[in-house]
Amino acid sequence: MSLVLMRWAVGIKEVLLATNSKEARDRAEASFTSKEQRARDGARAMAEYEAAAVALRKKTARLKALRLAKEAAELEAQVKPELVIPET
Repeated sequence: MSLVLMRWAVGIKEVLLATNSKEARDRAEASFTSKEQRARDGARAMAEYEAAAVALRKKTARLKALRLAKEAAELEAQVKPELVIPET
């Protein structure tokens, strides 16, 4: 192989390695960015899920308190007429 051809081949190889290295770095960066985005999306979804669960528990507690108050009022209304003492 002639010296010129060898230098040309080495130059091509260096260009290919540099290009491959840059492409590999770009792919790695894109992969990292997408993984980072998925992690942020997952954290956001978990926060929304937890907030919805807290809201559901608060609503359930409020409705239970209302139901118990209504049942107590109904029970009291049923008992009250029986407690009326007739005047003599």
